[in-house]
Amino acid sequence: METQNSLLAALTGNPMLAAIVGVIALLCVLALLMIVSSRRAAAYAQEDAARRATESDARLAEVLRLQAEMQGRMAAMGEALSSRQSELNRAVSQRLDGMSHRLGATITEQTKSTHDNLRALQERLAVIDAAQNNIQSLAKDVVGLQAILSNKQTRGAFGQGRMEAIVADALPLGSYGFQTMLSNGTRPDCTISMPNGAPPLVIDAKFPLEAWNVFREATDPDLRRNAGQQFRRDLEVHIKDISEKYLIHGETQDTAFLFVPSESIFAEIHEHFEGVVQKAQRARIVIVSPSLLMLSIQVIQAVLKDQRMREQAHLIQGEVALLMDDLGRLDDRTRKLQSHFLAAQKDVEQILTSSDKLNRRGAKIGALELEAPVQHNHASESHGAQLSHGVESRTGLLKLRVVDED
Repeated sequence: METQNSLLAALTGNPMLAAIVGVIALLCVLALLMIVSSRRAAAYAQEDAARRATESDARLAEVLRLQAEMQGRMAAMGEALSSRQSELNRAVSQRLDGMSHRLGATITEQTKSTHDNLRALQERLAVIDAAQNNIQSLAKDVVGLQAILSNKQTRGAFGQGRMEAIVADALPLGSYGFQTMLSNGTRPDCTISMPNGAPPLVIDAKFPLEAWNVFREATDPDLRRNAGQQFRRDLEVHIKDISEKYLIHGETQDTAFLFVPSESIFAEIHEHFEGVVQKAQRARIVIVSPSLLMLSIQVIQAVLKDQRMREQAHLIQGEVALLMDDLGRLDDRTRKLQSHFLAAQKDVEQILTSSDKLNRRGAKIGALELEAPVQHNHASESHGAQLSHGVESRTGLLKLRVVDED
């Protein structure tokens, strides 16, 4: 205490010292406050740390709980996903099986369709090959025909051959002739004999085909007109030659045929050269196509047949007379046979009557229906009745019944 008092006295006596002491005291107070505040801060820090640790533990527990729930959910989701995956796998496998089956069936059908198409294609190719072979052979024939038609002699032989084929197919042998010489030294392509001693009909198979080909192939109007005039002149010259060479009075018919070996040429001649056709008709030359020649030959054939029938008419009448005689004899013999049949029928009827009587009697015998003799006196009837009664009384089994029959 004394020390404090002395210190206070010293301090009060020395202001500097009092100030220093005050500063030191202030520093001590400040240090103490700092220590207290640091301790409080440490306590606060510890409390805050404890609180944070508690919160961390709570959060950690919550996190663990959430993690456990998440794991449960993940497990449930895994199970659901596995079941869904198995279902998906099963559905996918089923779909794949169905698709593979359909794909296999489709491939099988496509293969079968492909095979059928290939087979049909092969058949069509075979038909095309055959058609190509036919076309090639036809082309060869056309080339040969062109070679024939390009030569005047061979072309005339071609037209004459066609005409001869038509005539030979329609008429009998002996009624036609080819290259027969006439009195003027000419040889027509064909002569057809006519009935009743009439002169033969002459057919010419030559045709000015060069001028016709030029006219047909011409595209320029002037060239076509010039070619038409040339063809008209050639045809008129040929008609005049036929009229002068083959129309001989008393030896041939007054009309001759000019054979055109094509229906199209015949039609175009009548279409574009009607004046030439009329001039040929005035010259008694008839232009005929293969069809018209066939029709004319058929008419001639009918006329020849009618002539032969008229020539054989007396023979036919004689045969008919002989046939009528044979028919009369057949009628007489048939009537005699009918009379024999009538007599035999009467005999058969009598035989049938006797047979019916025999059948009736046999039936009566089979049924034990015996016929008793007819008696006119009463005694006989009474005797028969007694006999019948006696037989019935003796046997007791057999019953006889008297039947009177007319």
